[in-house]
Amino acid sequence: MSAHPSRFGVVVIGRNEGERLRICLQSVLRSAARIVYVDSGSTDGSPALAQTLGVEVVALDLAIPFTAARARNAGYRRLLEIAPELTLVQFVDGDCEVVAGWTEVAVARLDERPELAVVCGRRRERHPEASIYNQLCDMEWNTPLGEATACGGDALMRLSALEAVGGFNPELIAGEEPELCVRLRARGYRIERLDAEMTLHDAAMTRFGQWWQRNVRAGHAYAEGAALHGRPPERHNVRAVQRAVFWAGLVPALAVAGAVPTAGASLLLFAGYPVLAARVYRGARRGGWSARAAALSAAFIVLGKFPELRGILKYRWSRARGRRSALIEYKGPARSAGPAPRAPLSGEGAGAAARPATDGGGPTPPRRP
Repeated sequence: MSAHPSRFGVVVIGRNEGERLRICLQSVLRSAARIVYVDSGSTDGSPALAQTLGVEVVALDLAIPFTAARARNAGYRRLLEIAPELTLVQFVDGDCEVVAGWTEVAVARLDERPELAVVCGRRRERHPEASIYNQLCDMEWNTPLGEATACGGDALMRLSALEAVGGFNPELIAGEEPELCVRLRARGYRIERLDAEMTLHDAAMTRFGQWWQRNVRAGHAYAEGAALHGRPPERHNVRAVQRAVFWAGLVPALAVAGAVPTAGASLLLFAGYPVLAARVYRGARRGGWSARAAALSAAFIVLGKFPELRGILKYRWSRARGRRSALIEYKGPARSAGPAPRAPLSGEGAGAAARPATDGGGPTPPRRP
């Protein structure tokens, strides 16, 4: 089985990805004839690297604020300009490597189900053993298989469906893929996550501050998504916003404000955090996670409510002033000293201890409480 190269093209987006970009581009060159790399103001020579590999380069206008959504729109529209016969587009972030064989599986699935607009597969973290933050990402990628409500940045899409809804919302600084999927589903399209290896991602998170910023960005995305599509029946991101406001805002505010009037009794509200963590832990264990992975997930899901609230407040403050928020980035420029070693996809080797064992579908991580 092979995906016909004249049917699909690839859009890669990136900013200062260094050697990660080389790995990414080389991984898609083996399956696609038409590739567009969209650069968002890199200073590490990424556009030149892409050109040396024979890849079409689109450099975004520096005068307009960068967003991943804007980059993806520019990429697929350039694809259609140079190859109007294309019907499918594989989007991939520049810090990811596309696994050999993925596009063949994905294209075949879209052929089987005409109602599908998007298919995605398993994204793995390249180095989950490098830090607890990378491990948390690896656990986060392990979402349920089958019919889905949203996809991530790596996905194969029908260009006709993408055009039918006007592409990605270029105003969003994060959360643009779930927002797109809301509009696709409203038009009757479907999204599916396949039991197939799709990409290796390189989070490169080694510091707590990076993890914090990533969750601030998530909170901003929740708030903006809820503002756009929070009304019934979709209620997009409404619960995520409510949970962050309750656990990171209301609970500590009531506990502290009531300390004097209640002679300290209100401080018992803080006991809700270990209760919440225990609930997440039990759900993770039922889903097949190891005790260590479940405990890690529980602790950081609870702690993550605080940066999420900060992101929510950041969005609302910007909106109140009639301004757009700037990009919230958690990565620095990548090193360019040689390719990173490929982590085994099946879980063997150094990464196996950091990820729960899987057998095909794999355990489902706990839902965010």
